[in-house]
Amino acid sequence: MIVINARFLTQELRGVQRFAEQTCLALRQLRDDVIFVAPHGIMMHESAKALDVQCIGRHSGHLWEQLDLPLFLRRHGNPLLVSLCSTAPLFYGNQIATHHDVTYVRHPESYTRLFRLLYRTMTPIMLSRIKALLTVSNFSKGEIAQFYNFPEKKIFVVPNAVSGAFQPGPPLRDQPDYLLAVSSPSAHKNFSRMIQAFLLLRGHDDVQLHIVGGASGIFSDDNLQRLASRDPRIRFLGRLSDDQLIEQYQGATAFVFPSLYEGFGIPPLEAQACGCPVLAANAASIPEVLQASALYFDPLDVTHMASAMERILTDLPLRQSLRRRGLNNVTRFSWEESARRVSQRIDTLLNRPKDRRTSTGPDALRRESSSKL
Repeated sequence: MIVINARFLTQELRGVQRFAEQTCLALRQLRDDVIFVAPHGIMMHESAKALDVQCIGRHSGHLWEQLDLPLFLRRHGNPLLVSLCSTAPLFYGNQIATHHDVTYVRHPESYTRLFRLLYRTMTPIMLSRIKALLTVSNFSKGEIAQFYNFPEKKIFVVPNAVSGAFQPGPPLRDQPDYLLAVSSPSAHKNFSRMIQAFLLLRGHDDVQLHIVGGASGIFSDDNLQRLASRDPRIRFLGRLSDDQLIEQYQGATAFVFPSLYEGFGIPPLEAQACGCPVLAANAASIPEVLQASALYFDPLDVTHMASAMERILTDLPLRQSLRRRGLNNVTRFSWEESARRVSQRIDTLLNRPKDRRTSTGPDALRRESSSKL
């Protein structure tokens, strides 16, 4: 029996939670010896039902993870635990944990002081006890190993992917040409320079810039608010459903990814899966993930970024080439393969043959749990 820490089901869906959700859904299809446990207060109900999640304990958040979950594990013989978000029970040793990146170290301006203190305190404790660590790229593997002096041989890369819902489709009708950006409003996402670059474009008065993300956070930045107010073509769309987001990808002339730092970066892959050409920053893990399928620019050079925008808007053969290369690039990643890597690491730690479905299910444990969805 293996226990999966499904606390992510009680959180807002972002990149880290998407990784955990999709990996778990695929992992459930590979193994019959896994059980998913979470606090009460589920937000992702459909996924929780598919995973047959058991709600345990009385607390929520970090308290649940540090108190209720370890107590549950101890009562059931300290089985192997798999935690797929960036936090985990700090003092539980029989565990595979996950850490996506060290953005909070490289770009502290994107986070509150409390957040940085929490992660800088908790992460070394977790790393000192776990059996193995998962991360999403070779870039992040090197960053984590270097900063925390953690052995690379204990870090295993399990990349992100894109769900099958993201596919090419017909462009939106009666829509002007637009460039698309999708991200959170964090400082390292580099929206300010992207907007400045867009404002440098000449001869494209009918082209818009659509920005998808947490609008309240974006407009709390006085500089972004000032920049955006200078041109009505810049449209902040806020948070969208997946269906709405897919429509934006399908209708965009190109997708812009200006981030200064990413452990992986799912949005460019989503854009490519929808047939949208991508221009991206040549920074951090982005070239590792996109390889030769994107048009790159220096994210610190506004003029260079503007030149890339100009080129993508005027060069139809380039857009067509990037579209083909992007669709090919996406095929390098799948949630099924990522789940298989997790499953193989589980079997290695348990000294079992890889990819073997066990005959011993977690029925007894289900009967003993305090609540079941």
